[in-house]
Amino acid sequence: MNETIQDGKFVELTYKVTDKKSGHVLTKVEFPLGYVHGHNEILAPSVHMELEGKSAGDVIEVPIDGNQIFGPRDESLVITDDIDNIPEDYRQIGTSILMEGDSGQTRSFLVTQMDDDTLTIDGNNPLCGRAVVFTLEILTVRDATDKETKVGGALIAGADIDPSLMRPV
Repeated sequence: MNETIQDGKFVELTYKVTDKKSGHVLTKVEFPLGYVHGHNEILAPSVHMELEGKSAGDVIEVPIDGNQIFGPRDESLVITDDIDNIPEDYRQIGTSILMEGDSGQTRSFLVTQMDDDTLTIDGNNPLCGRAVVFTLEILTVRDATDKETKVGGALIAGADIDPSLMRPV
């Protein structure tokens, strides 16, 4: 009998995220992603809820409204500037730029448009305003070891993990 996903189980899976409107694959994780269910929520809570009770070999599709997870788009986070004001290292579409606000909080911006005169960055999550489908293939479900539970996921061979550096889960 196959084990089912529930709290305390080690789960390995792959997934892809597809734009529901266009059908384009936005991101794809081909190498198994391992986590301990109920101890390290690595995906959206609604995805974790849909994984409950599933087994190795199952493939599920979970529709997600990006606005529910990340909120609506904030157009004030879309900034266009004269390209001469932008360091050359950042002048490539798809480049991620980490910026710090007046309050010291950091936010990641993505270069989304560029021409000879201007460069545009966007601080919204790329899934804002999109309806997407997570397609997940469950590869492994088993009891997690004590160490996996402590760190919330897969252990890297030879890694020496200092528990005092781990955040509470």
